[in-house]
Amino acid sequence: MLTAAVPELAHTHARPVHWIATATAMAAVVALAGFLQPDAAKATQSPGERGGAPVTTAAAPDPGAVAFPLRCGPMGSVVEKRATGDLDGDGVPETVAVVHCKAGGGTPPSGVYVLTRPVTEGAPPRVVATLVDPKEKQTVTEVAVRSGAVAATLLGYSSDDVPRYAPDVRQEVKWRWQGGKFVRSSGAAPMGV
Repeated sequence: MLTAAVPELAHTHARPVHWIATATAMAAVVALAGFLQPDAAKATQSPGERGGAPVTTAAAPDPGAVAFPLRCGPMGSVVEKRATGDLDGDGVPETVAVVHCKAGGGTPPSGVYVLTRPVTEGAPPRVVATLVDPKEKQTVTEVAVRSGAVAATLLGYSSDDVPRYAPDVRQEVKWRWQGGKFVRSSGAAPMGV
């Protein structure tokens, strides 16, 4: 039978003094951690911390509670996409809704609307801006709010001769709140799809 030739190590035999030393060290670490806690979390920030506007924890407006300015007849409308974020720097989130009329077939044009909280409690959210009017005959495939700007991908048509099922123009656009209104910019010139 073979035996391992391992020297007896002192730390393999725990004595009461070792346990007391370990417990004392652990108590010191826990006490020190109690003194090094971060400041308490705040639900709002002071105006100086965010450039003038307080930050709140208000919920973004629900597009399901809004009557959009669309003429859809008895079919009604549908909210296809939504994105939320603070667009005007007031610390309260807005909702960007991509809406179109319900249709049995085809691709109806999209409307892009900015919603904000109601003036009076219990009222539905308000439509405060139309970024894309359905009359423009655009289809919105992507929408997002990034760094206080609305970004969207629009599909459209170069002429009335292009079939409505085959958009041939694609644009990447952004809107940013400036000077009391949304200002549109394009990432690049329109390109074929």
